Amino acid sequence: MELIAPVMLENAHVRLEPLSPDHADELALAAEGLEYAWYTAIPRPDEIGAEIAHRLDLRDRGVMNPWAIRSVRTGRAVGMTTFCGIDQPNRHVEVGYTWLARSAQGTEVNPAVKLAVLGHAFEACDTIAVELRTHWHNHQSRAAIARLGAKQDGVLRSHRIGPDGTLRDTVVFSIIAAEWPTVRTGLTERLRRF
Repeated sequence: MELIAPVMLENAHVRLEPLSPDHADELALAAEGLEYAWYTAIPRPDEIGAEIAHRLDLRDRGVMNPWAIRSVRTGRAVGMTTFCGIDQPNRHVEVGYTWLARSAQGTEVNPAVKLAVLGHAFEACDTIAVELRTHWHNHQSRAAIARLGAKQDGVLRSHRIGPDGTLRDTVVFSIIAAEWPTVRTGLTERLRRF
């Protein structure tokens, strides 16, 4: 299967639905109260419609595959995630542009999302490497990525200019196909605790 193919992904904890404008109202509610995260690009509630349109445009151009994240426990859409940096010929992809409502942070949602998207990448799409990136100052995200079992590949210094003009150092992690069985077991065991 191609990395760009729209597909619903689900497990006992989350359902990842191909992103659509129909998710706008729920995602606007989910984005409330996330202004504290200066080091990441989470859309404000009034920007959700434009963000969905932007991600769908990138999907139509073949460079992003976006999903809305729905919690099975609450039934609500609680964030977004994507395949981005899609390199189908080299079977390489990045999982990114992920954000979660405050109510979903620290719950089963993030490990369940990663289990779904990584499983799809490695098992259905025969990917050989999945990359995850985050801001140097996003310690919460860095810790979560490391808990997955991803290895830190390095830091891209002064990699991007933020909306406020600050320079972003980007921390790059990856999981390769040979590591996926161990990562999958770790995620499965973590989810048993919820």
